[in-house]
Amino acid sequence: MMSSPFLAQPKSVRQVMLWVLAALLPGALLHSALHGPAVWLQILLASAAALLCEAAMLRARGLPARRFVLDGSALLTGALIGLTFPPLGPWWLVVVGAFFAIVVAKQLYGGLGNNLFNPAMVAFAVMMVSFPAQMSQWTPHAALSGGDQLLYVLTRDLPAGLSADALAGATPLDAVRTGLLNGQTLGVLLAGPWPVSLDQALLALAWLAGGLVLGARGVLRWQAPLAMLATLTVLAALAHLLDAERYASPLFHLLAGATQLGAWFIATDPVTAPSSARGRLWFGAGIGALTWVIRTWGGYPDAVAFAVLLMNLCAPFIDLHTRAPAFGQRQPGGRR
Repeated sequence: MMSSPFLAQPKSVRQVMLWVLAALLPGALLHSALHGPAVWLQILLASAAALLCEAAMLRARGLPARRFVLDGSALLTGALIGLTFPPLGPWWLVVVGAFFAIVVAKQLYGGLGNNLFNPAMVAFAVMMVSFPAQMSQWTPHAALSGGDQLLYVLTRDLPAGLSADALAGATPLDAVRTGLLNGQTLGVLLAGPWPVSLDQALLALAWLAGGLVLGARGVLRWQAPLAMLATLTVLAALAHLLDAERYASPLFHLLAGATQLGAWFIATDPVTAPSSARGRLWFGAGIGALTWVIRTWGGYPDAVAFAVLLMNLCAPFIDLHTRAPAFGQRQPGGRR
């Protein structure tokens, strides 16, 4: 018969990564249903590139490649890159993005646990700044058949009579931003009973459901995502009340773009976020505020990646001022 004490065993890195990958699956399935099988090709390419870069860097550093490659962290980075990059982007886009994520943002900092910035968001930001045209085109899957999609990603060849311009399509966030800059109002840009399409809303809810499952399983901490979503909601609501024709509603910001994916699968990264509960609240609030500010006045419409990276930079400072001191040490101000 077993006796006390009963101590909960901490989850391994591999267990956490597998849970996160499983929680991403419903959203990935819906994403591919909306945009076609090219989504899975991008995930496959990004994941393969991430694993190869991880193995090559580990060998170059004289570390056991098998142990670290199989922990699932590189695979998760590849999956996030494949899900956040345009489905019909050229194959090299996700491959180069995975290189920057693993080699520059992760391994050059010392590997998992030492990286300051979220690797997948580094990949997104670098490629968005370097190749904005390729990173900004999202096309409904009906424009091409499944086979033609895969061929276009790999070779950029299109069926006879179809031009690349016919596939070009800005994201809703980009369309709203461009329309406002051209003097249009939200009443015209977002005509209809809902601020986003049903497809966008369902995809956002799929990411939300996956995040809630991770929270229920104890895989993620709730402070960062809830603080991010609450701050974004409050700022968007205040601005919308002041001028509904210039500032989108909170529902638009919560359902459009990568808000839910970023809140539940990126802001919760335990390596690049603060370690204290109070610190994660400030961290999430900062991401929410920066997301709204950049979307409203910045040059990049879906600002989640840039907001996360800016707050990654602040995480050590937040930790310094929010982490409880060790027993016997003094807090700032002289209190024990």
